[in-house]
Amino acid sequence: MKLLVTGGYGFIGSNFILHTLKNYPKIKVTNLDAMLMGSNKKNLKNIKKEKIKNILGNINNKKIIKKLVNQNDVIVNFAAETHVDRSIDDASPFLKSNIIGIHTILEEVTKRKKKLIQISTDEVYGSLKKGSASEDSCFNPSNPYSASKASAELLVKSYIETYDCNANITRCTNNFGPMQSPEKLIPKVIMLAQENKKIPIYGTGKNVRDWIYVEDHCSSIWKIILDGKRGNSYNIAGKNELNNIAIVKQILKIMDKSLDLISYTKDRPGHDFRYSLDSSKIEKQLKWKRKYSFERGLKGTIDWYLRNQDWSNNISKKIISAYSWKTR
Repeated sequence: MKLLVTGGYGFIGSNFILHTLKNYPKIKVTNLDAMLMGSNKKNLKNIKKEKIKNILGNINNKKIIKKLVNQNDVIVNFAAETHVDRSIDDASPFLKSNIIGIHTILEEVTKRKKKLIQISTDEVYGSLKKGSASEDSCFNPSNPYSASKASAELLVKSYIETYDCNANITRCTNNFGPMQSPEKLIPKVIMLAQENKKIPIYGTGKNVRDWIYVEDHCSSIWKIILDGKRGNSYNIAGKNELNNIAIVKQILKIMDKSLDLISYTKDRPGHDFRYSLDSSKIEKQLKWKRKYSFERGLKGTIDWYLRNQDWSNNISKKIISAYSWKTR
């Protein structure tokens, strides 16, 4: 199998490539990345050149997409703008990457009869007061980022129905693990705590997210590539629903840091209170199981950041220069 990964220098994309090369060594991998905000070449620096083909390019480039889709069997689209705060400040890059970009991919995938895995998010369902969203639940996005991902899903679904495109959509809860951008809560808290700096928390910190270790997300994607039913969507849950302040306190405890580092700040516009997914479909139909508990994954994540200060310093400077550090 020949595999095209878009956005492979990003957090989940790079972890997926590493997971693939470790568990499916015969797979030939091509990584297409535009090197935008969350991309970091260091994420794949230890991979031998004969194991992967890295190409600098944007998914909006029709010429590049036409060539690469033609050369590969399966396309996994991680390429996206993903940070809510930046989408609130300026939605334009999110529309270009998350909607126009997937349209470019869909056109070529459909023409050449290739398989597409579109990586989406639990945020398309919006905030839930109770219960968990199933694959049939209605979309209710509340910010430009989640609206752009919901729009992308609708576009993919239209190509499945109209053109019989061979595609699957995945929606996952909050990922965490090595190589995640410090825009996101867990790496930001780790890096600020290590330097004994104040940790900003939106509102009361009671907003709830479900957390999944990135390695488990990667294994679920491969289940869908190999066994997923054509045209189906799959929710992927971590079953670790925790509020932000509880996450911060756990990190500070593991790092033996004072709770005095916590600093509350004004809540952001359109801040969803709770996300939750029902992942019984992938668990029952594809026999997928999580391997990592939240505690195991969190300790491993903290250890990785403390052992990789060069990576942290490099990517954090990139983020700080472009955008203030706010908590997702």
